[in-house]
Amino acid sequence: MASKRFSIILPGILIAATGVGAGDLATAGFSGSQLGVAILWAVVLGGLFKFALTEGIARWQLVNGDSFIDGLAFKYGAVFIYVFLAYLLMWSFFVGSALISASGVALHAILPVFDGETGKIVFGILCSIVGLLLVRVGQFALFEKVMTVSIGVMFVIVVATALLLWPGANDILSGLFIPKIPNIDGNGLGWTVALIGGVGGTLTIFSYGYWIREKQRMSAADIHICRLDLFVGYSATVIFGLAMVIIGSTVSVEGRGTGLIINLANSLQDSLGDVGKWLFLIGAFCAIFSSLLGVWQAVPYLFADIIRHLGFNKANHEGATVRLENLDQTASYRWFQIAIAFIPMVSLWVSFKEVQKFYAIVGTFFMPFLALALLIFNNRDSMKDNKSGWFLNAVLLTTLLFFSYIGFKRFF
Repeated sequence: MASKRFSIILPGILIAATGVGAGDLATAGFSGSQLGVAILWAVVLGGLFKFALTEGIARWQLVNGDSFIDGLAFKYGAVFIYVFLAYLLMWSFFVGSALISASGVALHAILPVFDGETGKIVFGILCSIVGLLLVRVGQFALFEKVMTVSIGVMFVIVVATALLLWPGANDILSGLFIPKIPNIDGNGLGWTVALIGGVGGTLTIFSYGYWIREKQRMSAADIHICRLDLFVGYSATVIFGLAMVIIGSTVSVEGRGTGLIINLANSLQDSLGDVGKWLFLIGAFCAIFSSLLGVWQAVPYLFADIIRHLGFNKANHEGATVRLENLDQTASYRWFQIAIAFIPMVSLWVSFKEVQKFYAIVGTFFMPFLALALLIFNNRDSMKDNKSGWFLNAVLLTTLLFFSYIGFKRFF
């Protein structure tokens, strides 16, 4: 019975684990170090935004029988297909690069058997190849099991670390329920915004639609189950983010990306000793590697979904439902899975800063576009009794305004 209940909420747990990468760990930890627990409310707000977006994608799919990518492609045609494909390719390269590098750095910190950059390179390549084999050989069943173990380890270790460093109930409650931004005239606003935007991933939220297919959720009757597992999944994401802010608030750390996580672990040695330091490193590695597994398994679905609209996938022509179920059997899915595991490895030796700047500009407009599309699509008459309610519409509208404002402030 317990196994069956966990199976119900597993897609939500998977989306939560995939969305927590090295960047999110570092952002939450550094935000806590700079601003303290006063910004805990920002983690909750970010989780609420991502819940509304993911629920909207699932709602559309379950009512209409096709993916949200289908809906966007049919609505906006070739313009959407080619723009999204370009963004997907850039996103896959840079996120793949970050995950490979972060996995290498974290594992090298645990097993320092190489000198300097060699450890990051060797372990990064190893983690990418092992991740590819796990999702290719065992397919979804093995992927579920490995992710479950990784999620459990990272969650228990990070939350336990936060509890050991507990700053007091009064500070925590104040940070959760009395929104304020310390040092708002300095870098406080920027880090708070980064914390809100980083909770729960970006493009990976599309993965949920393909995972619920694996669980045979096919109709509007399954919307309530999706709400349940997404609530559990994003609650776990929020708790994880809160824990990282609490941990960061107890020490002063410098650096960026995975290097910041390593510095944070070293700083924890003073408070929790060697055991605390090494356990935190293991938890951080599990968080990063589970994110890598999620991306390697699910993002190729997105590529295959787009490719079939370009007419290159000749294997499936029986209708949207059948095509969705068979996407992982197409050549485009298999080859993209190999590509995302190997091509980003070049970033271990070569910098792509200028291209990354362009990718960042394009990516800024992804969230407001998605929120606007969900507001339009999920309030159509064709949704009948399954239209978004006032609360979800309010959250989506807030998400649209928030990320539009951030995009405007960033580039104008």
